[in-house]
Amino acid sequence: MSDMMFNLGCSGSSGPCKDSSGSNKHKAFIDRRRLLEKKGYLNKKQNQHNHRQGNKHQGPPPWANRPHQPNAAHNKSSAHTQNTHSKSSYHIPSSEHARGATSKPASSTSSSTSLTITVKNSTNPEQSTSTITPGHQPPPTRTVAHCAPIPRGSAPFCNPLKYLAMDCEMVGTGPKGRNSELARCSIVSYDGDVVYDRYIKPTNAVTDYRTRWSGISWHQLVKAMPYQHARKEILKILSGKVVVGHAVHNDFKSLSYSHPAVLTRDTSRIPLLNQKAGFPEKDVASLKRLTKALFNRNIQTGKKGHSSVEDAKATMELYKVVEVEWERTLASK
Repeated sequence: MSDMMFNLGCSGSSGPCKDSSGSNKHKAFIDRRRLLEKKGYLNKKQNQHNHRQGNKHQGPPPWANRPHQPNAAHNKSSAHTQNTHSKSSYHIPSSEHARGATSKPASSTSSSTSLTITVKNSTNPEQSTSTITPGHQPPPTRTVAHCAPIPRGSAPFCNPLKYLAMDCEMVGTGPKGRNSELARCSIVSYDGDVVYDRYIKPTNAVTDYRTRWSGISWHQLVKAMPYQHARKEILKILSGKVVVGHAVHNDFKSLSYSHPAVLTRDTSRIPLLNQKAGFPEKDVASLKRLTKALFNRNIQTGKKGHSSVEDAKATMELYKVVEVEWERTLASK
């Protein structure tokens, strides 16, 4: 009976029975699966499942050591990013690229795959290169791009809130109004917004309102803020700020105050501003002349006198004309 079953299975063959058809199909299936794995078509879950079921041996799969022919498409796939301060390039070897650039590195420690990262700094010719090999992972590091150094005094580019423009109006006290005392103070921001604007009652009796220039009359000072109170408010605002003004030393004098020179910008003493306006560099041009020459705008017109808010805004605009060059000059000194 066993002889009969043997003969039916082998179909008269003289040697041991072999299912050549099944063997060929299995071989074709294995070859096809390896090709798909090599091209990265199988997803991560299938790769892990097949690895657990069919690749229980240690070490890399047999096809991992096959030579890989580089092609032009791979050369174009290298990531390259550039900016004005720093540029970084990341190169993934072709053996890893063949299995899919988005897949995670294999957990096997016998793989020869490595990742090389090169960081270039435009301000520093030196290059920093590091190579990461599976099984020898370095501690995580952070790379900080170095920006070009910012010169001292260029704060408006970083924090415009630190810049203020101020203008004050004075009235006369004492005999024939010869003494000047503060009667109005206006402060505007870097963008020209009004930060502070108050009428201030002088300590001494006013003998000359100087309305033609100050724009102040008696009724504006009746309920004005006392000088000492206003002075405290103003100095608190100016503290730690860069103060822009035209002949600003007169304004500081009316406040009995001395602002740090490194934080003071006087537009009446900028040769570069006079040069742009077409005036002699050593000339002390008035705010009205500079504004007309550079902006073709008239200020301080009419019989009602000056407006300290208008003057402060004009002063900040003049400063912005030469801001970059002026701050660069101050930084070099």
